[in-house]
Amino acid sequence: MGTAQNNSDLKKLHAVELDLCNKDMMADTFDHSIISVGEEEGAGNFQRSILTRESLRSPRGSVVSFHNIQYSVKQSSGFLCKWKTVEKKILHNVYLLDVLAARKDPAGLSGEVLIDGIPQPPNFKCISGYVVQDDVVMGTMTVRENLHFSAALRLPSSISVKEKEERVTQIISELGLSKVADAKVGTELIRGVSGGERKRTNIGMELITEPPVLFLDEPTTGLDASTANAVLILLKKLSRRGRTIIFSIHQPRYSIFKLFDSLTLLALGKVLYHGPAKQALEYFSSIGYECEPFNNPADFFLDIINGDSTAVAASKEDHEPLDTGKEVSSENGVAEDNVDSSVVDVLHHKYLNSSLYQSTKEALGKVELERGSSQRVSKQGHKITYANGFLTQLYWVSKRSLKNLIRNPQASVAQITVTVILALVVGAIFFGVKLDRSGIQNRVGSLFFVTTNQCFSSVSAIELFIRDKKLFVHQYTSGYYRVSAYFLALMIGDLLPMRTAPAIIFSCISYWMIGYQAVAGRFFFFMLTLVLVSYTATAMSLAISAGMDVVAVANLLITVCFVLMLIFSGLLVNLPSVMGWLNWLKYFSIPRYGLTALQVNEFRDLYFCGENNPNVTASVGDAGSCPPDISGEMCSGEAYLCSQGIALTNWAMWENIVALICMTVIFLIIAYAKLRFMRKFT
Repeated sequence: MGTAQNNSDLKKLHAVELDLCNKDMMADTFDHSIISVGEEEGAGNFQRSILTRESLRSPRGSVVSFHNIQYSVKQSSGFLCKWKTVEKKILHNVYLLDVLAARKDPAGLSGEVLIDGIPQPPNFKCISGYVVQDDVVMGTMTVRENLHFSAALRLPSSISVKEKEERVTQIISELGLSKVADAKVGTELIRGVSGGERKRTNIGMELITEPPVLFLDEPTTGLDASTANAVLILLKKLSRRGRTIIFSIHQPRYSIFKLFDSLTLLALGKVLYHGPAKQALEYFSSIGYECEPFNNPADFFLDIINGDSTAVAASKEDHEPLDTGKEVSSENGVAEDNVDSSVVDVLHHKYLNSSLYQSTKEALGKVELERGSSQRVSKQGHKITYANGFLTQLYWVSKRSLKNLIRNPQASVAQITVTVILALVVGAIFFGVKLDRSGIQNRVGSLFFVTTNQCFSSVSAIELFIRDKKLFVHQYTSGYYRVSAYFLALMIGDLLPMRTAPAIIFSCISYWMIGYQAVAGRFFFFMLTLVLVSYTATAMSLAISAGMDVVAVANLLITVCFVLMLIFSGLLVNLPSVMGWLNWLKYFSIPRYGLTALQVNEFRDLYFCGENNPNVTASVGDAGSCPPDISGEMCSGEAYLCSQGIALTNWAMWENIVALICMTVIFLIIAYAKLRFMRKFT
C-alpha cells in the first residue's frame, strides 16, 4: 500500500511538543485547531520580540498553536494565447514545521499560528531557533569559532564581548562539547568531529539566543542509532530546563519514542491523534487497533495510517459500515500517495468524537478567551531584524571568509601552485620573443593566451554562491547578517585575494620570461590589465551562478559565454572585417578589452625589420596616425595595431581599462540583485 515516507507524525518535548515524522505528508488544510500546552501554560504572553540580557538568564518556553492552516499555490498552464493561472490547494507537499517556524512563503498561507496565544511577531524566525536537516556550519572553523560567530551576530551589542564568550562557554558545556571545542567541524578534505558532535554544534548555534521555541528538522538524519538516541536525550534534557522544542523525525526507535511527551499524527491534512505520547497506544486500542507485542509504536502508527498493518485489515472488516458509502477495494481503496483515504477518514472521525479532541478544544478556548477580541490584529508579513549593525556583520563574515580561505588548501594553495606552474610553462614556450616577423605572431599569441587563461581560471568562482547557498539562506533568514554584508564579505574574502594574487604572480613570472618590453610602466600596466580581466570574468561568473543550485549548469553557461567572447577578442577574426550587424558583439567581449589594452601597451615603439627607423615609427605621443607603408612589409608595431583597427593613443589603452571596470561593476550589481531577490523561503 504505502510506505513510511507517505506519513507524518508530530511529536514534541516538554511544554510544546510537536514532532513530525516525515515531511512528505505534511498537509495544508486543518479544519480545526490544534494546540500543544505543557507545564508552562498560562505563564504569560509572548515577550521575546527583542532579545535582552534578562531573556538569556531566565529562559522560558512558549506555547505554539495553529488554527485553520491552509496553503495554496498558483499553477500556470497553456500556451501564450491561452495562458491561464489556477490557484490550487496542495495537500501533500507542505511541511508544517516550516509553517510553524515562519519559514514558509507567506504568499499562499492562510490561517493563524499563535505564540502564547498571540500572533507570531513579524521577526519570529529571527528570534526562534531552527536547526535544518543538512548541517549548516562552516567546516573549516572550530566548534567554538562557529558558536562565537553566532553569538557575535545574533546577540545584541548591548551584551559585552565577555558576556558573549561566557555564553559560548556555557552552551559548549551544556551540549557536552568541551572535549572537541577547539577541533574543526570538518569538511570533505579536513577530518573533523563526529556526526553527533556536528549535530550538537548546529543545535548550539541556535541555542545561543535562548530562543522561546527551538525547531529541528529531522535531527537524527545521517546518525547511527546510538548517536541519534544520544541527541534526542540531549533535547529531552534541554526541554526540561524550560525550553520549547518542536522537531521532525523519521521512524524513531522505541528508546527515542519513549522520550516524547506529546504526539500528533497527521495524514491527508487531517489530525488523527493529538495528546500525550504515552496514551497513544491506549487510544488506538480503544478504537480497535491493537499493537502487536514487541512492535515499535512509531512503526505501528505509520502502518495504521498507510493501511499496512493487520490491525487495519481487521478493523476494515469490523467497521465497514462507517465508510461513508465508499466501497473499499484494491482499486479504489487507495488514495493519492498510496494512503488509504477510507482509513484516514475513519481515524479522523473517531478522533473528533474522542475526549482528547474535546480537551484540546477546551485548551484552545482558554487561549482565545485570554487573547480577547481586542488583540486580533491583521496578518503581518515576515520581517528580518538584525541584532548588530552593518559594519559588525561585515567584519565577522569577512573574518570567517578569510579563515575559510586560509584553511582550505584546495582553494588557496592549489590555485597558487597551478598559477606558478602555468606561468612557467607559458614563459618557456614563448621564451625570449624576438624583434622579427616571428616576434609579432609570438607576442600576439602569448598575449591572447594570457588573457584567455585569466578568463577561464575565474570559472572556479561559480562555486562561491552555490556551495554555501544553504548556509547563506539559513543564516540570512535567521537574522545573522544582511545580504549586502554577506556579498561584500565574499568579495573581500575571495575576489580580492584569490583573483588578485594569482594574476600578480602570473605577471611577475611570465612577463620577464617571455621578454616583453623591459619598461616598468608597461610591466605594471600589464599586471593591472590581467587583474582587471580576472575581476571582470569573476564578476560575470558570479552574476550567472548567483541563485543557481547546480554547478554544472552554471559552468556550461559561463563556458559558452567565454567561447563566444573569444571569437570577438580580435585574434581569431579581424574585427574591422566583421559585418556591421554582428560587429556590435565585440563590445561584450571581456578578452577583447584585455587583449587590445595589452597589444597597445606592448606593440608601440617596436620595430621588426632590423634597425629601428625613426622615419617610419610613430611616437607614443602621436595623435593616433598610422605610419606610412614604405617597404610593403609590416615592420612597426604601430602598423600591426592599425591593421587590427586599434588606435595608437594612450586613451586606446585606458579606455579598455575603464570598460573592464564598468563591466565588473555591472556584473557585481547583477549578482547582488540576484542574491537580494532570490527565493529564500521553502
